[in-house]
Amino acid sequence: MTPLTITDLDARIWREELDEFVPSQVYDIHTHLYSWRHNLDPQKASSGYAKLLGEQFAEATTELADACDAQLMPGRSVERLSFPFPFPHPCDFAGANAFVAEQARMRAASASLMLVHPGLSDDEVERELDQHGHLGFKPYRWYSTTGDAVNCRITDFMSERQIAIADRRGLIIMMHVSKRDAIADEENLRDLTELSASYPNAKWILAHCARSYSAWALERAASRLRELPNVWYDTSSVCETDAMDALYQGVGCDRVMYASDDIPVGVLRGKYITFGYAWAYLSETNHSMSLAHCDGRMTFTRYEQLRAMRRAARRLNLSKTQIQALFHDTAASLVQAARAH
Repeated sequence: MTPLTITDLDARIWREELDEFVPSQVYDIHTHLYSWRHNLDPQKASSGYAKLLGEQFAEATTELADACDAQLMPGRSVERLSFPFPFPHPCDFAGANAFVAEQARMRAASASLMLVHPGLSDDEVERELDQHGHLGFKPYRWYSTTGDAVNCRITDFMSERQIAIADRRGLIIMMHVSKRDAIADEENLRDLTELSASYPNAKWILAHCARSYSAWALERAASRLRELPNVWYDTSSVCETDAMDALYQGVGCDRVMYASDDIPVGVLRGKYITFGYAWAYLSETNHSMSLAHCDGRMTFTRYEQLRAMRRAARRLNLSKTQIQALFHDTAASLVQAARAH
């Protein structure tokens, strides 16, 4: 059982727009498996996360993720690369990493990443990698040593020592870049260029289309990103066709991988919208638009993302082989390369 209800609107979008597009095999390269108990904030019951992550999705397990996929993408076989939800400090990193590893082991081809912060010692990192078999790292901007989660640089929230471990072991780094201009920020581009060159065996995945929810950041950065051979991209949560188009064309479809951002973002009703140089999440409860003139119901974020992926694929006339790679083959190969190193 899942907390999801499929409406006639959802069913129509799947049937008319998405069923023929999504291949039978899927590798979801960006998922969160976690437990609310690993959020150690003593005030968490009154935090902004409480209702969604403390009540509705208090424990995101492989079983729950499988059930959501069965409802939203019926008939598909799905494997995942999963990592904990990055609760702000204080967070039980060890507990969260043990939990996600245990959940990932329930599926043969699935794998996990280790949630990290810059204060972890090399010994702690190596020990957890060996104990749990994680295939890489999930840093997050909340953990920046500067205390500024908006304007921090990559090495402010992931130490270069950890990047060196990823390089030596051939591991994956799931990177959610910071700064207001995201991947178009000059420091981010320069840092990523230098770090990917200095540590060529680390496998970088830039989450959320390199955190480009609209096209402009990718359009600025793509010519430089194309030159980085050990950098890949996931499509999680991005709902704008132009952003997908800029990604496909800018860095090449062979570097792009499907991702749901479950749980919970992909299974929420709403979508990321863009305006000017901004982006924000639009949900059923945070707008005051008058929608009496149309069917004003919202569908799942995942469906809005898949619609954008499909429209951009249609613009470029992607082949079935390219679409299969987008949804499965590229991600499966990347995970296997990290596992085999």
